[in-house]
Amino acid sequence: MVLAAPLLPLATQPRESAVLVDFDGSISAIVDDPAAAHILPGARDALAGLVGVIGTVAVVSGRPVEFLARAIDLPELTLVGQYGLERMVDGRAVVDARAEPYLDAVAAAADEIERELPDLLVERKAGVAVTVHWRKAPEREADAITVVDRIAEHHGLAVYPTKMARELRPAVPADKGTAVETLLDRTAHACFAGDDRGDLDAFAALARLEKAGRLEDAVRIAVGSTEVPAELLAQADLVVDGPVGLVSVLEELARAATRTPR
Repeated sequence: MVLAAPLLPLATQPRESAVLVDFDGSISAIVDDPAAAHILPGARDALAGLVGVIGTVAVVSGRPVEFLARAIDLPELTLVGQYGLERMVDGRAVVDARAEPYLDAVAAAADEIERELPDLLVERKAGVAVTVHWRKAPEREADAITVVDRIAEHHGLAVYPTKMARELRPAVPADKGTAVETLLDRTAHACFAGDDRGDLDAFAALARLEKAGRLEDAVRIAVGSTEVPAELLAQADLVVDGPVGLVSVLEELARAATRTPR
């Protein structure tokens, strides 16, 4: 496999580069039960091959960072979770201090949702957020949205739509875009790979940084599937065929960067 042309700057200047990827649908297949998700073995190996070669290698996800740490098991990897509200620091999950005033509201909202939607999967995310999933019951989408939005408004929480799910979270200005901007300080070349609406924020951050001259090269990678939003595909510089396709790209980037003279 030949490295895609947009990624050549990352391979030729690896120490000045960053590789950022989403988890679900990008390095893990989409599953009905979020707890059953696991990283593709090849994805972990590819990330391990990039760590120590590329300047910054990170997973930026909606998942709690403790889940990511267990699922990936690569301590050298930078982990950002909960759409930017959590980071793994020295092996410990650190929550954005701005979220703390909302945590009681999140817990109360989760209790109410479980009572009103007992037949749907309610995922409590380390106390920081709660997500309602209807992948196993797509006919319940309208009901779920109505209930979640009403409860979110009552508790002053933000609503975050994702694939066949809806999340309630602290009303704090944090998303994958703000996380990406923080991670890319003093970076010349960067890529981000994702597959969902939340990744549009990361794509937008790359575009802003490039336009402002803070990045020389920004590569937006859409991980294709039947569920990928059309907007993500439209904004992508590179489209790969599912998580397996992304793994192949990461593997080739690791090989190309490793060949670069130090």
